[in-house]
Amino acid sequence: MSSRPNEGAAAPGGLEALVQAAGNGTGPRPVETWNPPYCGDIGMAIRADGTWMYQGSPIGRIALVKLFASILRKDGDGKTYLVTPAEKVDVAVADAPFLAVEMAVTGSGAGQTLTFRTNVDDVVSVDGDHPLRFEPAAPDGGLKPYVCVRGRLEALVTRAVYADLVALAEERGDATLGIWSGGVWWPLE
Repeated sequence: MSSRPNEGAAAPGGLEALVQAAGNGTGPRPVETWNPPYCGDIGMAIRADGTWMYQGSPIGRIALVKLFASILRKDGDGKTYLVTPAEKVDVAVADAPFLAVEMAVTGSGAGQTLTFRTNVDDVVSVDGDHPLRFEPAAPDGGLKPYVCVRGRLEALVTRAVYADLVALAEERGDATLGIWSGGVWWPLE
């Protein structure tokens, strides 16, 4: 969102324009169907610890963070954007835009389902449409688990929840270590 000099009345720009454009509904918007013009970088970022930043300062109001999370989209170019029907702006994401902060387990074995809650209160169950993946973590070579929340947006499973997740791992007959959820075997590799 480019800021234009205002003459007279204050014209919304940057953060204020995003708040107005996003509206005041709840939950994710149909951002995948919106194709607004790209408007540049306004200084939005999400740190690896899940802190949302605007022009170098943390956004302290969780309601505002949840609003922005509802209009977040990761495009095929690998970049993450805040998207409204009228504008699209950059969001620099250090790791994943969300954190999986809580996990619930129902069932067992191949009938088991893992459900995660994110730091912005999205709730997602791991299945074929919401895959669980593991990436090598530097520098120790451990694994970092991610769950797809929506579109190409993922949540990094926090360390505390990861411990609970690993406790569910089991070995299949082919000596593969993994976790069942949503009828799918998710190997820890």
